[in-house]
Amino acid sequence: MSHRVNDDSSSTWETTPPTGDGPERTTRFSTSKPSSSSRSSSREDDPVARFSKKKAKKKQPFWKELLVIFSVALLLTVVIQTFVARVFVIPSASMETTLHGCTGCVNDKVLVEKITYLFRDPQPGDVIVFRGPPNWTGGKEPPNFMVGTLQDLGSMVNLSEPSGTDFIKRVIAVGGQTVECCDDQGRVLVDGKPLDEPYLNFGGGPRQQDSFEKVTVPAGKLWVMGDNRNNSSDSRKHGDPTPADGAIPISNVVGKARVIVIPVGRWGSISDYNPQTGGK
Repeated sequence: MSHRVNDDSSSTWETTPPTGDGPERTTRFSTSKPSSSSRSSSREDDPVARFSKKKAKKKQPFWKELLVIFSVALLLTVVIQTFVARVFVIPSASMETTLHGCTGCVNDKVLVEKITYLFRDPQPGDVIVFRGPPNWTGGKEPPNFMVGTLQDLGSMVNLSEPSGTDFIKRVIAVGGQTVECCDDQGRVLVDGKPLDEPYLNFGGGPRQQDSFEKVTVPAGKLWVMGDNRNNSSDSRKHGDPTPADGAIPISNVVGKARVIVIPVGRWGSISDYNPQTGGK
């Protein structure tokens, strides 16, 4: 008996009985692989194979992808600036040298966060950004939300001027406290006690400040002043019709200035040294 297997296309099994009496009988059994056409037909008839052929997804045009990316970025910017934090440009020298905003220098851009004042009111020493009341802005109305956002974004890359209705100053006293200037050493007094203000800038000159009469800060308001004390238009200058009207409403506070983000060489946190407690 012999067995023979052919490669690939067919298999033949041949049996030849031993020689002897009786007729010679040969039994032949062969199997062949189905042709390619029959395999193809079988796959087409198979519902699993048919449904597994998924149509390739068409790629979106580049301009559509760019539009989606821009829209998402703009939405995130608006949400973050509205509820979390925002970057402001310092356009004046009133907070020198804590913050730069002088002619001929690169104005500081500061990160102002809005979360802190959801849980507490501003405290003495905090550097805050606020919307100027009418007696601060000369009656100028702030821009609407969309215009203001675009204007602020443009000012960050020096493509537009800041809105002109937002200000940045340091909190000196809060509602119910009295403020006056000055004692015999030229210091501001709050509730009759002199302030410790190491951040003050007098441009290298004598430490002298413009005097003003005692003012009681109304409830719900803040008395704010610039660190560049003799070059700052602050609560002392906007007391109209009464000196107490120079205080700004807490409801106008946008947030607390935390970090200088631009220029790179001035990266760092912004001190909230409390002048009433000596920083404690």
